[in-house]
Amino acid sequence: MRRFLRPGHDPLRERLKRDLFQFNKTVEHGFPHQPSALGYSPFLRLMAIGTRSGAIKLYGAPGVEFMGLHEENNTVMQIHFIPDQCQLVTLLDDNSLHLWSLKQHSGASELREEHRFTLKGPPGSPPSATQITAVLPHSSREVLYLGTESGNIFVVELPSFRVLEDRTITSDAVLQRVPEDYCNRRSCELVEALREHPKNPDQILIGYSRGLIVLWDLQNNKVTHHFLGNQQLENLYWQRDGSKFVSCHYDGSYTQWPVSSDNRQPEPLETLVPYGPFPCKAISKIYWQTTKNGLPYIIFQGGMPRASYGDRHSISVVHGSQQTAFDFTSRVIDFFIIFSSEPTAESDDPSAMVVLAEEELVVIDLKTAGWPAVHPPYLASLHCSAITCSHHVSNIPLKLWERIISAGSKQNVHYSNMPWPIDGGTNIAPDPPQRDLLLTGHEDGTVRFWDASGVCLRLLYKLSTVRVFLTDADPNDNMNTLGEDEWPPLRKVGTFDPYSDDPRLGIQKIYLCKYSGYLAVAGTAGQVLVMELNDEDAEHVVDHAEADLLQDQEGYRWKGHEKLKTRDGPVRFEAGFQPFVLVQCQPPAVVTSLALHSEWKLVAFGTSHGFGLFDHQQKRLVFVKCTLHPSDQLALEGPLSRVKSLKKSLRQSFRRIRRSRVSSRKRRGGSGNASEVQEANAKFDQDTLQEMELAPVQRKIEARSAEDSFTGFVRTLYFADTFLRDSSRHCPSLWAGTNGGTVYAFCLRVPPAERRMDEPVRAEQAKEIQLMHRAPVVGILVLDGRSTPLPEPLEVAHDLSKSPDMQGSHQLLVVSEEQLKVFTLPKVSSKLKLKLTALEGCRVRKVTVANFGSCKTDDYSENDLAVLTNLGDIQIISLPFLKLQIRYPCIRKEDVSGIASCVFTKYGQGFYLISPSEFERFSLSTKWLVEPRCIVDMPEVTSNNHVHNKSGMENAVRKS
Repeated sequence: MRRFLRPGHDPLRERLKRDLFQFNKTVEHGFPHQPSALGYSPFLRLMAIGTRSGAIKLYGAPGVEFMGLHEENNTVMQIHFIPDQCQLVTLLDDNSLHLWSLKQHSGASELREEHRFTLKGPPGSPPSATQITAVLPHSSREVLYLGTESGNIFVVELPSFRVLEDRTITSDAVLQRVPEDYCNRRSCELVEALREHPKNPDQILIGYSRGLIVLWDLQNNKVTHHFLGNQQLENLYWQRDGSKFVSCHYDGSYTQWPVSSDNRQPEPLETLVPYGPFPCKAISKIYWQTTKNGLPYIIFQGGMPRASYGDRHSISVVHGSQQTAFDFTSRVIDFFIIFSSEPTAESDDPSAMVVLAEEELVVIDLKTAGWPAVHPPYLASLHCSAITCSHHVSNIPLKLWERIISAGSKQNVHYSNMPWPIDGGTNIAPDPPQRDLLLTGHEDGTVRFWDASGVCLRLLYKLSTVRVFLTDADPNDNMNTLGEDEWPPLRKVGTFDPYSDDPRLGIQKIYLCKYSGYLAVAGTAGQVLVMELNDEDAEHVVDHAEADLLQDQEGYRWKGHEKLKTRDGPVRFEAGFQPFVLVQCQPPAVVTSLALHSEWKLVAFGTSHGFGLFDHQQKRLVFVKCTLHPSDQLALEGPLSRVKSLKKSLRQSFRRIRRSRVSSRKRRGGSGNASEVQEANAKFDQDTLQEMELAPVQRKIEARSAEDSFTGFVRTLYFADTFLRDSSRHCPSLWAGTNGGTVYAFCLRVPPAERRMDEPVRAEQAKEIQLMHRAPVVGILVLDGRSTPLPEPLEVAHDLSKSPDMQGSHQLLVVSEEQLKVFTLPKVSSKLKLKLTALEGCRVRKVTVANFGSCKTDDYSENDLAVLTNLGDIQIISLPFLKLQIRYPCIRKEDVSGIASCVFTKYGQGFYLISPSEFERFSLSTKWLVEPRCIVDMPEVTSNNHVHNKSGMENAVRKS
């Protein structure tokens, strides 16, 4: 009966748990998924991005971030900042307007939605009558002008969103001053653009889609000038002094119009088709920026020749004789120019162009010759090539950190040295308490090193493994080179490149030793590269070794992809991590597990066929072990033929079920009639239901058959110095866990340092543990005599950890998908276990040891297991007694890719992908939180009897 007794409630432990554990989703790293709108405030120097899912994100100086979410989850179509205010208006695709404010609350500021509003027409009017197409926040900060599909312009009061009906500008009123012959050909349909006169706030420019443009006098409610365009209008832009404006059109042309003080009919000054004479795409947006030297910057989106360049996403910059068409690899959502916003300045003098593309943010320095790109400190395009794996390393030593930054700075020489131009607000966060690295592996064979210490995820260094192999693409190809006479003058910009030269290059596993600087990287085609950090460019031969995991077994034939071909002779590598040895697994299947022990100079790797151990100091294979079961044919077919195999196995399963039903009917129906068979079937179903209802505490988990496919798949590898043969002598060991619930343990004999190059490393199998339920093994851990996890290699040598207790008995923790089990060492007898699947109905997907410190005192910390399940829950389980401490819902159980991408840190934080381009960061610890903490100061502005006070937001790595 003891197992049915409830454990006692310990108030002391409950209080301690409150001091140790707390779940928070803190910040989103990366580039917003599916951006749809862009806004900028020259006054606040803040940028806003809206998305298709209804999110709105504000960015300023590095570390200054705000986020809001519309309840409707509709697409954000437009974003407009209210002039000289800490407010902005968003327009959604359901035609609703939303007013957001940065307001102080409890000593900090936050982005809050103040009001929402939907423009409604008179009863019986069509939806187009009030469908908003253009929004103009007036400089008085009192009203919004809303252009609609019907051609009417409504005026709403701020902040109440009350419609001022007596100030509505109707299309009929506009047409009164337009010549009759023009009215017959064109009607005022769809307001395309609204622009306030830069010098006279009582005048606004109204552009209609059919080409008509009028200057409207707000005081007298009448048209003062009309401009008769003969092409479909796309956009308008005022020149700084208000004497001219520019219109851009659907046919790829732009026109300059004068605005005179008299009432004469204005004629266009000039009309240009920049990339004519052949039919061109629309110019959807244009800027005309004046400079001190007199030559203007003309910047426009689109306008490319339709036939040859209709698929390009471009923005052209023209300045005198210089002209460049910046070519983006994804669709341009919107862009803006940062220029002098001082009212007293005589010219615009543009400094930077900020472009929001569908997959990245690109900033171009317009002050520096050649117009180079600016390296962004945030909004990194994580998915420039699809992320295939990730690896987090905490508390990087300063020397290694500086060497990685140095290698990265040599790669960034083509970037501009311009300070980040979007610099609103102040990051008041203290410096991060430690240096953390997040490494992401990508489909194109690259590994990117990110500074994950604070709120901004910043790219430090990019490593490419492509040079080791022969691929179709030449790594020396420069896509940006232009011929002197090439027209249009296209230049590729941005880093987003979703296409991989060869899918076999994809990175699957990464392991970095922060103490030695050794890095192991494994890929899709069975390639394992071991690298070391070099501060200079170098040219050398990469040693090759082959690991035959099938060991010439009869009857097995690999049906998947071939291995990658390697380059012969010396290969030139740039400064950074440089490979010195390549281990090629045969068959060349995906590497599923990887472990590196830099003190013993050993690397272990596993695939769906087995695992091996390689001595990277002597460059010699120590051993391989085949884990294939005779029925594991699926493991030999490779990823490309898996769909066919899945169909085949499903078909066979259904046939087996059908056969078993037929045979059972025959056995039951042989000596009785049909009613007896039905009675027997009903009784069988009832017995089954009763059996299920009788066990509410534990679910019955069927032991998996050894014939299940992929049982030899190696899920985890682990090095440990522990007692394997007897309790008097400890030795180095390698542990491997498979998909079939088998754990292999090998004793290793590593020669001492003085004879390390003379004597070989030897290995001998010492143990083989078969879990009864045969669930996949996802984690292996050895606890020392103090029940503390063994330290990392070289951690003790660097005085960063206590030496492990080798006096008391060690324990082995095996984590399978269904349960956690502790064994004694060296006898490997079962000590205790925690059944997760039987009790919770969940399966373990990720597990790690995390150190949790108390927020009340620096003297107490403990090691616990952080476990992520297939339901998206995170459970914290104590060591060594395996008691569930707390459970938090973290990821939606339907988000399979998010669960698969999750990576834990050593100090109770974690990351997972919420989209292909964004990591959500969360914390399980009360002590360390990485969260925004910033302040936005708004200068006091007094005009039109308005006084605006300061507003701020406190946004950081906080040590509570």
